[in-house]
Amino acid sequence: MEQVKTIYAEEMQRVLNTLFVKNNFNSKQAECLAEVHTENTLNGVFSHGINRVPQFIQCVKEGFVNPQAQAKKIEQFGSIERWDGCSASGVLNAISCTHRAIELARDNGMGLVALRNTNHWMRAGYYGWLAAQHGCIGILFTNTKANMPAWGGKENRLGNNPLVVSIPKESGHIVLDMALSQFSFGKIHEYALNDAPLPFHGGWDENYEITTKPESILATESGIPIGYWKGSALSMVLDMLATLLAAGNSTYQVEKIEQETNVSQVFLCIDTNTFHDKHLQQNLLQEIIDYTASATPTDQNQQIYYPGQRAMATKQRNLSQGMAVNNAIWEEVLSLL
Repeated sequence: MEQVKTIYAEEMQRVLNTLFVKNNFNSKQAECLAEVHTENTLNGVFSHGINRVPQFIQCVKEGFVNPQAQAKKIEQFGSIERWDGCSASGVLNAISCTHRAIELARDNGMGLVALRNTNHWMRAGYYGWLAAQHGCIGILFTNTKANMPAWGGKENRLGNNPLVVSIPKESGHIVLDMALSQFSFGKIHEYALNDAPLPFHGGWDENYEITTKPESILATESGIPIGYWKGSALSMVLDMLATLLAAGNSTYQVEKIEQETNVSQVFLCIDTNTFHDKHLQQNLLQEIIDYTASATPTDQNQQIYYPGQRAMATKQRNLSQGMAVNNAIWEEVLSLL
């Protein structure tokens, strides 16, 4: 059997829409979930798109994700709000909270929504793109279960707490989307599916040796922090901010739960229209991009990209040529219908 299968966006969205309706999401929710998972895959993030669907459906069946629930506002402090995710879909909750942060930014210049008791939001960058498409700078982050050791320790005590920073740009938005581990665990799983080693050390094995073997890292769930001690510190601070602002669970509390659920997230948006200097903003961004890209590449066959640039190119290619989906994953998704 071939390892990959070419799937086009329309087919993927149709299949996923049917699957989500079957699992008790209403038609509007199912359509939104199907669009997000397809969009993530189109952008080349299979690990948080189609590859994550079977795990998401399992979370629904086990009761960690409640299809009938939706996030609700609990408290408001000016342009800051606290919401409770009520164990609803992390994707649907994140979309609601991003839109609300955008609305607050429209009214106040800046808006922040802190969310507790929510589930995995899949590809964090999706919500950065959403903010940028509405003319807002976005700063968003989440805590997770413990899947990294604090620098100098052996046992996992920190989450790899994904961080997103997005900036609207007329010729293509700038979107930084990164976990605080060298590789997201979804990406490590993707390498394992393809029976390939990581290109760089990604975590520790059971003997506390750093390794490029994805299976060994998945077994220990122990990733290497970006920047070593610096990433370790940043992870801890993001966990503190998400927990305090949302009055929700920290990584410590999430780790006590059987499944990664009831995490805390932050959605901060800044309306760039507040400053009335859009032309200057675009010129300043392009100046930085041009200066950075003017460096001599270490590989003449490569170019220097700004965050989000490759994702746009990947999406266009996948729209026209289809997506090379792991065949085992696609068959598993079809078996759930």
